[in-house]
Amino acid sequence: MLDDARLEEQAISKAAEIGLSSRIEQAEEINVEVRTDLWKILQGQADAVAIAGEGVVLQKDIRVQHMELSTNKIDINPFSALLGQVELNQPVQADARLVMSLEDLNRALNSDYVLNQAQFDLDVDGEKVNLEMQQMQLTLPGGNKMVFDGKVVLQEKGTTRQIAFHATARPRTRTEPVMLEMFNCTEGDGVSLEFTAALIQKVKELVNSAYIDLDKIALRVSNMEIQQEGILLQAQAFIRELPTMEQ
Repeated sequence: MLDDARLEEQAISKAAEIGLSSRIEQAEEINVEVRTDLWKILQGQADAVAIAGEGVVLQKDIRVQHMELSTNKIDINPFSALLGQVELNQPVQADARLVMSLEDLNRALNSDYVLNQAQFDLDVDGEKVNLEMQQMQLTLPGGNKMVFDGKVVLQEKGTTRQIAFHATARPRTRTEPVMLEMFNCTEGDGVSLEFTAALIQKVKELVNSAYIDLDKIALRVSNMEIQQEGILLQAQAFIRELPTMEQ
């Protein structure tokens, strides 16, 4: 009976793997493991689902070098599961491990998703200053540090100008948020101390946000580990739909 149950799991997992792979436009490799049996599938239940992928595009310009998602008992669509497509009846929480290469990270930093998040207003001595991020570049110099260089466009009092910045930060750990160690403006005339202080405060708010909300999955990052030419993210994932990884 145990062998029969295991064969059912393997057959369902393989079908799910083929079904998910057929819907993926960009993924070098995808593996699915479903812990269940045929009777539970007919009831729309699975004891656990684990997905591992290499070179997976979660959203346009948001790519991960390696991805692991694992969750316990979930409710799934029984008909789609039998056809090899694991579809959720309701959102689930999962443990996630994501590895992003430096190239992945810089592509993500300059994606529409991130640049749209990096548009905001600053209050500088009662005056509204609109800031719009134009580009960012991340380097990993070692010493557990992240270095960001970027350019932003400012709109204030009817005028528009561009400034550049340079910032150094340490990654989030399980006990500490992202620590902004240094921030300064490297280009642009007439940048006041009041503006710089307001901008630094806003940057701190942004980097301390642990949440990444994509189309089909939201992540609450709990730990970041700088690796050689990349960063490992450990997170709690709120999955609305198992990722199709479409470009």
